Amino acid sequence: MSNDSLPAIIRVEALEPAFEAAAAGWAARLHLPLTGEADFAVQLGNEGLQFVELGPNAPGPVRVDFVEGAVAHRRLFGGGSGQMIAKAVGIQPGVRPLVLDATAGLARDAFVLAELGCSVMLIERQPVIAALLEDGLGRAMADPEVAPIVDRMRLRFGNAIELMQAWPDEAPQVIYLDPMFPHRDKSALVKKEMRLFRPLAGADDDAPALLAAALALATHRVVVKRPRKAPTIAGVQPGYALEGKSSRFDIYPKKTLKAKAD
Repeated sequence: MSNDSLPAIIRVEALEPAFEAAAAGWAARLHLPLTGEADFAVQLGNEGLQFVELGPNAPGPVRVDFVEGAVAHRRLFGGGSGQMIAKAVGIQPGVRPLVLDATAGLARDAFVLAELGCSVMLIERQPVIAALLEDGLGRAMADPEVAPIVDRMRLRFGNAIELMQAWPDEAPQVIYLDPMFPHRDKSALVKKEMRLFRPLAGADDDAPALLAAALALATHRVVVKRPRKAPTIAGVQPGYALEGKSSRFDIYPKKTLKAKAD
């Protein structure tokens, strides 16, 4: 991993002496210092890897946790295959498409799809976010209930456009895109994450190129998650949309997903 895209000053910290060696390993992988003045820190401790803003009035840390918290609540009470995201990617009786989430972020939506039975490939281009995601997936494998879900998730680090243009494996039936901006979700959690990740990721100004690469690779459809009132991505227009209270899914169909014959 490289920190070429990181305008913020970040260091890596061990929260306890027992984690110093592992923290040094992450620092080497991320090409980040272990000491010195910094705006943010990648911290390693008993709860895994986390990212935190330093200084007064900063929000708390963000980590990827597929076992507890908001993701667990959604797993237990989220509504199953009746969720709008399930309809957007084409889940139906006998149909669990192979999905590529090309803008993985913290992979909450990818986890929902994996829980519903889809095999999900993930791409994340921001090195620190990818590290949080790798750590969260690794910790989840130790939980007997969640391990079978995250076992259906595979993470790749890199530029999604370049990776999709030279895709070496079986082409995904569905490609899922959730460009980071603009987001209008006003929840405290999303506000905190946007404050932390905006200096890392910047604006997704390559969304049209991302959509074009996805449309060239997906065999059946591309799904783009947008704030409900946001404009569509420039370029090819969606065939239709599914709209919820705060967000919508723009659907770009190429083929109809059908159940496999026995």
